[in-house]
This record gives sequence, structure tokens and C-alpha cells, in this order.
Amino acid sequence: MKAAFVVVEGLEGAGKSTVINAIENFFTMLGHSVIRTREPGGTPMAEAIRDCVKQTWKDETVTQETELLLMYAARSQLVHNIILPALANNIFVIGDRHDLSSVAYQGGGRQVPLENLQLLKRLTLGDFTPDLTLYLDIEPSVGLARAKGRGELDRIELSGLAFFERARETYLEQLALLENAATINAGNSIEQVQKDVLRALHNWYNAASSATNTTASHANNRTVKHTVRGDE
Repeated sequence: MKAAFVVVEGLEGAGKSTVINAIENFFTMLGHSVIRTREPGGTPMAEAIRDCVKQTWKDETVTQETELLLMYAARSQLVHNIILPALANNIFVIGDRHDLSSVAYQGGGRQVPLENLQLLKRLTLGDFTPDLTLYLDIEPSVGLARAKGRGELDRIELSGLAFFERARETYLEQLALLENAATINAGNSIEQVQKDVLRALHNWYNAASSATNTTASHANNRTVKHTVRGDE
């Protein structure tokens, strides 16, 4: 099976880091090379943008347009410098967030028109999309309580409950439109969440492997038939 880009999405406090560890172990046990990325971030420049977009600026308001453009600038750097080269070298990539985060946070949370996000996506990513999206669904109030338990909240985490409720609603709306996506109840125990994630991952992997084998078989059959005709 060729390398794939698997993304874990979710609100603050959904437990993405723990799940990503389990996904990395899944691919490693199958003998695949794996790297992990995060958004915003993942390259020196994208990490600098991450610091810029997450901090609170004294006596200055970060406009929703600035936030949106910074997110896509960081994403462009990550995709073109890290993700696409890794996939080309048959290395699996596990992403802590990707474009759906912007649709949910900047689109739903900040209420930026969807057409603006689509324009930026086409400009920076073209038709590049994840092979599988795993969304960890959690009530915003529960997720924020977990995030607060980790320490001081950053500028985006301080956006308020209504912001995250809109983001969650947008996540669910967009996920209903995706083919290769699974929604996991992140309100369950860590053990149950990991079990559900690995079940969804295993089902996707088997289906993708089967499709790859079928395509290869058809290609071989065409080659054999062509050779026979040539010998005749």
C-alpha cells in the first residue's frame, strides 16, 4: 500500500496527542515509515507563524483575516516542504490538524465566509486532501475544561464557549460531506477512544490495501494480455 496522509481533528481537549501515539504505533507495527506533523507548525517558518498566531498581542487586535491568512501560510509551508515530499518517499504522515481545522475554527468559529476559505485552499493546497480524517468529537465545555487543566490557555483557546460550539457544529456539518472520515466519541474513556480510533483506522487500511491490490492486479492483467497479443 502506498503512503497516506491521516489527519486527527478535534476541539481543544479532545485528546488528539494520545490518539496520534496509537496511530503511529499502528503504522510502525505494520512496517511503515511514519512522521508526525502539527498545524499550525511543522517547519521552522510555520512554527514561527504558530507562535505569532497563538499569542496575545498587547494593545493590538488580531483580525480574523490576519489569523486566517497566517493559518494558510503555515499550512502551505508544511504541505510543500514536509508532507508532499514524505508521501513521495512512501512515508506515512500523521497530521495533528489540517485544513478542516480552518474550516471549523475560522469558518465556523470566526464566521469567515466559506468561499474565502475555499479560495485560499485552492491557492495554497490545490486539490490536496487527507486520505483519512479521524475527528474526535467532544462537548466544547468538556474540552475547554480539559485544556484549562493543562495550564494557561492561548489566544485561540480563550475565544469563548460560543466560538467552540460554532466550530463543533461546522466540523460535524463538513464531516458529513467527506467519504474517508470517521467521528469518534472523545467523551469516552481514553481506552475506549483509542479502541474506536484503531477500529476505524484498521477498517480504512484494509479497504485501501484491498483497492491497491485490485488496481495492481488489473494492471498486471492488462500487461499480460498485451504481451500475449504481441506474441501472436
